[in-house]
Amino acid sequence: MRSMTLLAVLMMPAVLLTPASVLSGDWPGWRGPHGNGVAEGTGYATEWSAEKNVDWKFALTGRGASTPAVSGGRIFVTATNEGQNLVHCVGMDGTAQWSKTLGSAVDGKPGKDGTGANPSITTDGKFVFAYFKSGDFGCFTVEGEQKWHHNLQDQFGEDTLWWDLGTSPVLTRNAVVIACMHSGPSYVAAFAKETGDIIWKHDRDLGAPEEAAQSYATPVVVEDGAGELIIVLGADHVTAHDAANGKEVWRLGGLNPTGHKYFRSIASAAVGEGIVIAPYARGESLTAIRMGGEGDITKSHILWANTATSGDVPTPAIANGRVFICRDTGEARGTIDCLELTTGKTIWSGQLEKNRNTFRSSPVIADGKLYMARQDGTVFVLDAFANEFKVLARNTVAEEHTVATPVFVDGKILLRTDSHIFLIGNNG
Repeated sequence: MRSMTLLAVLMMPAVLLTPASVLSGDWPGWRGPHGNGVAEGTGYATEWSAEKNVDWKFALTGRGASTPAVSGGRIFVTATNEGQNLVHCVGMDGTAQWSKTLGSAVDGKPGKDGTGANPSITTDGKFVFAYFKSGDFGCFTVEGEQKWHHNLQDQFGEDTLWWDLGTSPVLTRNAVVIACMHSGPSYVAAFAKETGDIIWKHDRDLGAPEEAAQSYATPVVVEDGAGELIIVLGADHVTAHDAANGKEVWRLGGLNPTGHKYFRSIASAAVGEGIVIAPYARGESLTAIRMGGEGDITKSHILWANTATSGDVPTPAIANGRVFICRDTGEARGTIDCLELTTGKTIWSGQLEKNRNTFRSSPVIADGKLYMARQDGTVFVLDAFANEFKVLARNTVAEEHTVATPVFVDGKILLRTDSHIFLIGNNG
């Protein structure tokens, strides 16, 4: 180791968008190349430790919780340090490439989970887009040249979220998109990638009570026929927006039928095979929605609802007709559920070892295995496509606070902790 500083739900189901310029081995944003927590490639390590399969360890300047993005052999992460927002670029060989500042940092909350640098970078292989709790939102080339910089709070209103900003920018064919949902004017907005000029801004105020109006979720971009849709979860609704102009195409409500004041949403929606999976109610409900329709589809497009499982913070993964859920609250904390995507029925369910730490990262499916990182840096590996709960390995490189989701590129695994990036190889 080197240490370095539904059914056939639609006739033409929506598919997740992968930016055309991103290489097949890249990880362009938080939920991977397809936006659904599924990695490409094979040969990823099942077992590792501080002495086994660690190719290198890189010490980051500052603290952050963002998941790395990878493009063209470059790794991009954010952090905050000494009052500054930072964008770091590290080579896949573990060497520092460049670091840039982007505005003044705002302290994160709560505790270790909030850093002021929780949103993850997204990249199209040419540009890198970063967003911070301070409202600073900007673009660099992959070589580190700053192209533009906005502060969205200065432009559109102060952040009123009770906790740390969590939503990450996402890419459409022509724009980079941000969703801002809080107790105040909420909106979804699209910006030109190269110039930062605003293309459109759509208000999204849906009347959710108090903290329920606040969302930390990241939108999902899907191709729908000849166009693109942006799926947004938060404020007691799922909405779909035309990526060309931001116009709301459909909405589904009813996620908070009792008007609970504190049903803020953290986990994002997941989309697969023409179905949207919406975790809600602080980990107490899971709703499957058929894509399609126009206007209010609340009474027409719910495929199934499951109140027996959901995640509060981890976003589900979808692969091979299955939905993978990590429960992270109460006595069921650390339970992994595998459900049928079209019915919501349980295929298997099991409890990982009990521990005082919970799960903040999201499940990833890679080469037939499910990887799940715990808050203390422990990563569990399960057989994703077995018909029973089967843990293959429990791995720890170092007991470092971990919120970021593991990243999988060309047979290598990137683990980002509070202060380091580890590259996990597969050397036997």
